[in-house]
Amino acid sequence: MKWQMLIADQFNRIEQELVLVLDGLTTDELNRQPVSDANSIGWLAWHLTRSLDRNMFELMGKEQLWISEKWYTRFNRKPDPGETGYGHTIEEAKSFTSPDGKVTLEYHRAILKRILAYIESDLTETDLNRETFSPTLKNKATVEARIASELRHGFMQVGQAGYVRGMLKGRGWYR
Repeated sequence: MKWQMLIADQFNRIEQELVLVLDGLTTDELNRQPVSDANSIGWLAWHLTRSLDRNMFELMGKEQLWISEKWYTRFNRKPDPGETGYGHTIEEAKSFTSPDGKVTLEYHRAILKRILAYIESDLTETDLNRETFSPTLKNKATVEARIASELRHGFMQVGQAGYVRGMLKGRGWYR
């Protein structure tokens, strides 16, 4: 197995888990907070996806799909390339209204398609050691560290969304 396939597989697994978490949920369930100061499934799925869009596209030197394909309109949000949910107050998270889960999955899949193309055709082993500066995160990190961070963050967010789904639906939802 080539190392690119391993990285691509991990991004694909995040998407597969997201599909399971969102499957069959109503918009009410997507927006329901299990307790008053917790994030909803819809917010967690949006945050995961927005973070991938901003951070990976910044790494690739491409414009976010949030802006270029106007995904912000489908989420009824402003065209702010910096808004990913990072730093949201509980009030801001509560005010987030998720669209249908299919919209979030379509957005996620559009991002995933470009990420996989980057990994499979543009990313080289030499690139992994290249140091980058993120004007958004205001830090320096290697390409390898940034990709690893996005994978960790993706699994963490989809895991949290799955946990919230378990709180709402009870045992047995995960197949």
